Amino acid sequence: MTATLDLWPIGNCQVSALIDRAGRFVWACVPRVDGDPAFCSLLDDNPPSAEGARGFWEIDIEDCVETEQHYLRNTPILVTRQTDSAGNAIEVTDFCPRHFRHGRMYRPVAFVRIVRPVAGSPRIRVRLRPARGWGSADPVRTHGSNHIRYMLDDTTLRLSTSAPIGWIESERLFRVERPLHFFLGPDESFVGDIGDTLDTMLEHTAQEWRKWVRALATPVEWQEAVIRSAISLKLCQHEETGAIVAALTTSIPEHAGSERNWDYRYCWIRDAYYTVQALNRLGALDVLEGYLEYLRNIVDNAKGGHIQPLYGVGGEATLTERIETSLNGYRGMGPVRVGNQAYEQIQHDAYGQIILSNAQAFFDRRLYRMAGAEDFRALEKVGEHAWDVHDKPDAGLWELRTKSHVHTYSVAMCWAACDRLANAAAALEMPEREVFWRDRADRIRARIEDAAWREDTQRISATFGGDDLDASLIQLLDLRFVKPGDERFQGTLRAVEEGLRRGSHMLRYATEDDFGLPHTAFNVCTFWLIEALWLTGRTEDARELFEEMLSRRTRAGLLSEDIDPATGELWGNYPQTYSLVGVINCAALLSKPWNSVR
Repeated sequence: MTATLDLWPIGNCQVSALIDRAGRFVWACVPRVDGDPAFCSLLDDNPPSAEGARGFWEIDIEDCVETEQHYLRNTPILVTRQTDSAGNAIEVTDFCPRHFRHGRMYRPVAFVRIVRPVAGSPRIRVRLRPARGWGSADPVRTHGSNHIRYMLDDTTLRLSTSAPIGWIESERLFRVERPLHFFLGPDESFVGDIGDTLDTMLEHTAQEWRKWVRALATPVEWQEAVIRSAISLKLCQHEETGAIVAALTTSIPEHAGSERNWDYRYCWIRDAYYTVQALNRLGALDVLEGYLEYLRNIVDNAKGGHIQPLYGVGGEATLTERIETSLNGYRGMGPVRVGNQAYEQIQHDAYGQIILSNAQAFFDRRLYRMAGAEDFRALEKVGEHAWDVHDKPDAGLWELRTKSHVHTYSVAMCWAACDRLANAAAALEMPEREVFWRDRADRIRARIEDAAWREDTQRISATFGGDDLDASLIQLLDLRFVKPGDERFQGTLRAVEEGLRRGSHMLRYATEDDFGLPHTAFNVCTFWLIEALWLTGRTEDARELFEEMLSRRTRAGLLSEDIDPATGELWGNYPQTYSLVGVINCAALLSKPWNSVR
């Protein structure tokens, strides 16, 4: 089977897994999202049937002719039904436990699979083949009467099961006549009846997710898309620290053979800002509160100094990039990269996004911990950096590796940092600081209006001193730097749409970068366009384009980073937070109000 991004995520905000259309685990890292993948066949083009194949976990019915998959309502719990040619069938329920136990959230490094016969006398084969060393070797295995231990490089996983251990080890076919339970988790003896315990975990995990979803303030239209996007964004949060990763995968290329294969399993300040902004619209304040705790620690550790564009989920500052050669890549399209060199880059927009992420905490009385004067003083140090660098060259939000410019988007984010600090000072009744930061915001605004405006083409340029088109210019509207009716923005929007729109999709830019010309559209840029169309009065165009983007989602209801404008095929890391943010933001903006149906 050719690998695709038609994948179904499960997870518990500690670990996650991607399950393919055959019900096979093809990607899962342990002991956390940026760890060594125990299941890595997504990045191995060799077929699972090949000699020595590893990095997957499949439970297959013999002579399978049909597979159907769906999530349990309002959860990331996946049910896969397999049917053979004689009508025999099984259902496999996959999830990662996440529920309150003993007064705290229980989210172990564990994966649960429950197999139930639902028709006839089905026969199955279980092939559990985790890998270690980025797919380079099999783990050492030992076993007992009801378990198998897999000794990986960083951890040991233990499979506890009610299925016959010998038949799992020999990968033989056997009949399923009763429910079978599999718990692949910590190297600890399983206490209690495994069937009853895992059934209870399933019930409690479903209840926990449904409780979380029930608190979301969803729009009346496109609720299914919004809920699925919100759940998947929540799965991208490492709940222990509050960090939010950009995607669950690494090294899915931006287009075929591009070598634009990046590791997105880290916390970008920019991506996390957009994620909490979208979830805030739905009232998911737990994600914001966790992330702000993570962010305060990042700022403290910087000691008033330089803020990197990204950090590890534990706050790690060094994310050295390397290539792992033991995996040949998605569809054989390497390289497989671990780490991300972008941590060394200069990206000035991060200062704005730190303050923007914190701004709500000065106003929102629902929060357990509102921001106060001490928080404001800490953020002023961030604002000082924004002021110092606002008109200096950087790598920009698209992380150009060999080029540096003064990017209008980065400068606008520095303006937003000063503007929001002025707002926070007003909320704290600190008039002198409000005047101070308002003055700086006004001066940065004047600088942008002078250096980025192109009188000859009647539009704003993506860089100072240039005449560049970049989809990020649309974000000047979301930042409240311009209003929809501003003629300067209208001219800019027309130019961006004419220059970067390809059918129903938007490119980031259409000029050569470090790897040549980009071939695929960037999904979040299309959502930015949809927002701009709606706000500038082109409402029917916006709704039509939004429906088109929703039709491009996988069967799991999700999107990756990129899309081929010609074929509609998804590329890039998956599921991508930017893209899911776009779904939520556009649905909230475009939906008719609840009072239209009440």
